[in-house]
Amino acid sequence: MIADNLRLVKERIERKCAEVKRNPAEIKLIAVSKNFGVESVKEVFNQGIVDFGENRAQELDSKFSQLGNKITWHFIGGLQRNKVRFVVNSADYIHSVDSLMLATEINKRAASLNKVQKILLEIKTSFEDSKAGLTDYSEIKDLADYCKEFKNTDLIGLMTIAPFTDDVSLVRKSFSHLRKLRERLNADNLNIKELSMGMTSDFEIAIEEGATMLRIGSAIFGERDYSKSWKETL
Repeated sequence: MIADNLRLVKERIERKCAEVKRNPAEIKLIAVSKNFGVESVKEVFNQGIVDFGENRAQELDSKFSQLGNKITWHFIGGLQRNKVRFVVNSADYIHSVDSLMLATEINKRAASLNKVQKILLEIKTSFEDSKAGLTDYSEIKDLADYCKEFKNTDLIGLMTIAPFTDDVSLVRKSFSHLRKLRERLNADNLNIKELSMGMTSDFEIAIEEGATMLRIGSAIFGERDYSKSWKETL
């Protein structure tokens, strides 16, 4: 089932890229494996996917200990300072940096490992109170400037989550906002490349609006069983 799902996702990406005249090679497909076990991750990995996303620090740490660095790990969930040590040890990318305090802790932990941690700033582009992320341009710009000065972080992109709505115009507005924000920051010499946006329900719109990283879970792995904790899935 997973192999068939993945094939269909890749076909949809390629078809949409053809429609909007984009090169599929410019887009990184991140298989979001939260709440799925190591065997499921291996099945997707054996189909040629090397990028995987996790949103719990300890689940990422556990899978990293079993699968190691042959996989490129992306941490995509909210991150507390006391969990930074787990994530910096395991993740190649951290998508959810939303404060100077968190960025400083990541830089400190990365320095202790002699590592340069790739990071993305999390931007709130929707109206939903449940969403996290930065909103004010001056705050975003200041944090980006600080991150660029750190020796052990590499600010490569921006991340957002579109609103959960059937209104396509609102989803598109969210993604368009992130793209325009990157343009504005780059006009200020920030040299930010990546746009991490688009999930199972909206990744084709994200492609249209310039996404370079797609975070797709259930379309690949199937529906999650939230009656089980992630520890039971391992």
